[in-house]
Amino acid sequence: MNKHCSGLIVAIVASLTLLTLPTTVKPATLLAPDQAAQIVTARNVMEKDGTVKGELVNNSRQTVRDIELQILYSWRWKDEFHPGTDDPGRAVYVTINKELPPGQSVGFEYRPSPPLPSRKDGYFDISVKVVGFSQVYGDLMADRR
Repeated sequence: MNKHCSGLIVAIVASLTLLTLPTTVKPATLLAPDQAAQIVTARNVMEKDGTVKGELVNNSRQTVRDIELQILYSWRWKDEFHPGTDDPGRAVYVTINKELPPGQSVGFEYRPSPPLPSRKDGYFDISVKVVGFSQVYGDLMADRR
């Protein structure tokens, strides 16, 4: 009798596990940077004193989240023929932890820490690029109805 009960419990747990598995699981797809930038774009990017502001737009049909940005602070020497040895440039990766529905936009702001140095021998050329995100797929059965 004990043998039958444990077999029944295993069968119930296995069937509950199968019932709770999501039907919308898809394998991860790697995209080239230009393809990723077509799905989520950064626009109205502005910089003041090293702080970068802008907005991200979801151009896809699925909700996206965990959008990862690369903010590149490239140092440009005033005298490129005789550059110094102390290049303060840096790359920073920032994750925007919000869900962004299709066709919607969300603002972002990044303040560098530590702050950018104030120097007279050059300037920072700042750029923002979307380098990653996750897509959220809805219920496939609901999409078919």
